[in-house]
Amino acid sequence: MGKEKIAFIGTGVMGSSIVKHLINAEYDVTIFTRTKERAESVITLGAKWADTVGQAVKDADLIFTMVGYPADVEEVYYSENGILENAQKRAILVDMTTSSPELAKRIAADAEKRGLHSIDAPVSGGDVGAQNGTLSIMCGGDEQTYRRLLSIFEVFGKQIVYQGAAGAGQHTKMCNQIAIATNMIGVCEALAYGKEAGLDADTILQSISSGAAGSWSLSNLAPRIIKGDFEPGFFVKHFLKDMNIALTEAELMGISLPGLEMARNMYDELVVEGYGEKGTQVLYKRYMSK
Repeated sequence: MGKEKIAFIGTGVMGSSIVKHLINAEYDVTIFTRTKERAESVITLGAKWADTVGQAVKDADLIFTMVGYPADVEEVYYSENGILENAQKRAILVDMTTSSPELAKRIAADAEKRGLHSIDAPVSGGDVGAQNGTLSIMCGGDEQTYRRLLSIFEVFGKQIVYQGAAGAGQHTKMCNQIAIATNMIGVCEALAYGKEAGLDADTILQSISSGAAGSWSLSNLAPRIIKGDFEPGFFVKHFLKDMNIALTEAELMGISLPGLEMARNMYDELVVEGYGEKGTQVLYKRYMSK
């Protein structure tokens, strides 16, 4: 594909880094996010600002969305001033929000009725992956459309995999979040155990992060825990949203996920305690007070 016009809706912790990569790759990018001040870093780099979603998408060839919750996805796609009502025919819609698989299927069906194409493409890799352009991108939808997007996904992603029909990307992201949920408990408990045993935390990581216990969370979030850095690469409140989606889908499929239920309950408590705006590694605070 050539240098299409891109609209990007939602420039939060990860979205802003993705937009920077697109601008550096010389794409024409127009953005909209709820708070313009939070988008100043990408506007300074050359992103164009639009006052509404409809204004942002009306001339775009590709429309990326990366917002917070399924309700936000509904709003930006289905409102009167939203994407489906204002996108030009043949535009490609790419929702990178971690959202409901059923909503992804509905967007794809409604997009097709309007002569549009749709891909659900949630990502994993956190703020570090977004900054480094090494995100894992999980894609669902029409395979031909996915292949048309590959060169653009490669601007900010490293592991880009087609998972199947509409909704398959979201289902794959649920698998990702399920794996992370109990892994994060293991990371925190390993550090808590090591502390009580009188070990040096950094030295522990030298041994276990490269062994069989190795994981992204152990390599990237455990060092933040050791430094007492609980600022978000990925918000607790959004992780809790993801776990609730996964548990809802699991219930519909008739399967039990007790590990995920335990993790969800632990993060629920953190939100009640006021940690919803912190990073997922703040789970360690549960062990600091024991």
